[in-house]
Amino acid sequence: MIVPFFEIDWNEIWKSQMQRNKNSNFDQNFGRIWDSRESAERSWNMYQENKDRINKTIDGTNISPESRVLDIGAGPGALAMPLAKKVTHVTAIEPSDGMVSIFKAKMAKYGLANISIVQKRWEDVDLKADLHPPYDIVIASFSLIMLDIRAAIEKMIEASSRYIYLYWIAGETSWDVHHRELWPKLHKKEHYALPGSDVLYNVLYQMGIYPNVKTFKLYHNQRFASLQQALDALRHQYFINTPEQETIFFKYFSNVLRDEGNSVVLPTSSIRVKIWWKKSDS
Repeated sequence: MIVPFFEIDWNEIWKSQMQRNKNSNFDQNFGRIWDSRESAERSWNMYQENKDRINKTIDGTNISPESRVLDIGAGPGALAMPLAKKVTHVTAIEPSDGMVSIFKAKMAKYGLANISIVQKRWEDVDLKADLHPPYDIVIASFSLIMLDIRAAIEKMIEASSRYIYLYWIAGETSWDVHHRELWPKLHKKEHYALPGSDVLYNVLYQMGIYPNVKTFKLYHNQRFASLQQALDALRHQYFINTPEQETIFFKYFSNVLRDEGNSVVLPTSSIRVKIWWKKSDS
């Protein structure tokens, strides 16, 4: 039987797929992989290799020198800091200890004083107590690891006076491919991917929001000083605990990682989707 579109609760579909992903990862919080300063530093370096993507993101945003921007899931500040050079103020939401540590160090290095950091998950942010809305621009770039996405978006809309920009994924990413291949061998269970931009769009549609959508492919590299450093960095993401798992893990990534002489690279790619709308249009 075909179920009519509006009889499907797409927010519940999002919740179900997000919870299924979390359960397949042994109920771990996705953001915890960035708690270490070392992991956060690698994230910063990866963004620096892809500055063109950051510049395109900023150029595709309706900012002005007077803009106040809210960056949700700001990571090490790779987007927030170049934004801060073009606007009046940026407020960054970032829960991870490692990311915030790198963020503050880079702010000091580059002498940026017009950024404030709120170290909380977006779900835990109190708009009145933690922030000073409204913001001209609210942006969440690949940070929608939120169980109740409708509630998260409603809060973004409340915080914004003009535009909301969301960046998310579509289809199978390169890391989904690795997990799909390894999870049954390592853990005797299937790996489930995060919900995609199709579900996100349908949530927005049911909220009465009909956004602009742009799709693009993104290639980027995770770079490591050595094979051992790469394996050590990836090991905790794959929950390696036994010698048998270690053998499977080593064999697989020894063939995936690329030796570039002075570094070892994990090439990654994904289809990304930019979704945005003006608040007065929603």
